[in-house]
Order: sequence, then C-alpha cells, then structure tokens
Amino acid sequence: MTIKNRLSVELPGLNMKNPIMNSSGAVYFGLDEGYDIEKTGTLVTKTVTWAERSGNPQPWTVELPSGLLNSVGLANPGIHNVLKDFLPAIKAKYGNALPVMVSIAGETVDEYVALAQLLTNTAYLTAIEVNLSCPNVDRGGMAFGVSAEAASEVITSVKKVTNLPIYAKLSPNVTDIRPIAKAVEVAGASGIVLINTVTGMSFDLQKRQPKLARGTGGLSGKAVHPIAVRLVYEAAQTVSIPIIGVGGIEAVDDALEFMMAGASAVQVGAALAYNTHVMSDIIKALPGALDNYHFGTVQEVTRTLK
Repeated sequence: MTIKNRLSVELPGLNMKNPIMNSSGAVYFGLDEGYDIEKTGTLVTKTVTWAERSGNPQPWTVELPSGLLNSVGLANPGIHNVLKDFLPAIKAKYGNALPVMVSIAGETVDEYVALAQLLTNTAYLTAIEVNLSCPNVDRGGMAFGVSAEAASEVITSVKKVTNLPIYAKLSPNVTDIRPIAKAVEVAGASGIVLINTVTGMSFDLQKRQPKLARGTGGLSGKAVHPIAVRLVYEAAQTVSIPIIGVGGIEAVDDALEFMMAGASAVQVGAALAYNTHVMSDIIKALPGALDNYHFGTVQEVTRTLK
C-alpha cells in the first residue's frame, strides 16, 4: 500500500491526500510562503465577513505558558475583496491540487446566507466552514453556536442557498455540546468542526489591567487539547456526520488522539505560530505512527476508542 493510500481521507467536498489542514486564520489566506500548505490535505481560509473588518484594538495576542490568548476580532478584507483578489490568487497558487474551504461569519442569519450565495457562484472553493462562534447582533450579542436553535437556524438557511458541503464550526463555551451538534446535523450540515477557542483572560499585575485591549480573548494551544478531545468524543457519540478536530495539536499523537475520539481529520492552529513546518512534520510522522499503533490506514483510526 502506498503512503498516499494510507493517509488519504475523503470527506464531503474535501478529497484530501492526508487528514491535516490549518485552522481558519492560522495562515490568513495561505498565500504567504512557508507553512507547507501544499503538502496538507486542505486549505482553510481566514474567516470572511460581509464588510471589511479591521479587528479589535491591539494588542491582539498574548503568549502564555498555557497557550496563546487572542482577540483579533475577525479582521479580514471582506467578502468582495476576497472574491476579487484572494480567491483568484489561491486558485493561481494551488490550482486544483488542494481542496479549499472558505470560513464565513455573519452578524445575522441574512449575512450568512448572502456570504454563502456569493461563494457558491464561484469556482474557487469546494466547501464552506460556517463559523458559529461570532457575535449575533440580532440576539443581543450571543454567539450563534451556543444555542441549538440559533445554530440550526443558520445552517438551515445557508443550506437553502448552496450546494456546497457545509461544516459547522462550534463553540466550546457551552454547557453541553451534544444537542448543538445534533441540531446542526439535522439542519443539514455535512460535518462539524470542533473546537473554536476557549474564552479566557490574563492580567498585567503592575498596570492592574487585562493584557488584551478587549479584556477577554480566545485561548488556543496545548492547554485546550484535552477539552477539545472531550468535546469531539461527545459529539462523535451523538452524530454520524464527519468531525474535524481542532485544538492544541503540536505533534502526530495529538492528531491521532482526536481521530481516535471520533474525528476524521484535524486542523492545526496555534502551533504554527511557533513552528511553521508543524503540519508537514505531522504528515511525515503519520506512517510511522500508524505502524506503531497497528493501523493500516489513517481512516482506520477514527472512532476506535475502546
């Protein structure tokens, strides 16, 4: 069996040569050199909104012993600039060699729908990641992803206007992930992405102020890995659609732990800030790890927790 056959994973809209991809925002739009994106299974873009966003006041990030705390605020060029400049550049750089999943976020259901409609009318992507962890202005600042009803409403509405596979990216900041995961499955999601960042804070004791300008931020990195694995496991017991695991992946065993818990593929985020080659390092290590744990192919790892 060839290495390609051992590592390949086929999910709705994502025909991948291996199960490793970046998380949204980790490589912006994947046009900068480095990160070894061409070696991965899929390119995931920065989350795109309807209007251009400059993001929250800086500083945006704080490095902690436990991980990376960020409050970027969905800074991005906006959908019209993405359609005009960024997606054509992605196509020119990677051609058809790499599936492309565009991440979207809206402040209202109508914005999600409008974003999905515009993207569906292009030939630049193979799947849409619906980020359900952004503020929902219609519901008083609540994130769509913390309510089964609100999450279902977004997925149902987006599903009506696109034939592209939809992956619902859910928030970990909930009491129980299972009813939300089930709700997006019933609404028509092709898959689930878990997890987004965990809300946290860090203080400058001398100034008696938060280190982030906004106060709170999203914690990513090694500290959230056990939380993410637990949520992937719980979701996998509830839904039958594919799950993409995210959170604190720094080495091949981290990725396989997600897959054993129920994920079919994984996304790498915070680790790219410290090692731009971490994704290709994991891909290189996969065949040996499969041998070590007595698996023939990477697909055999999914949902094998005893």
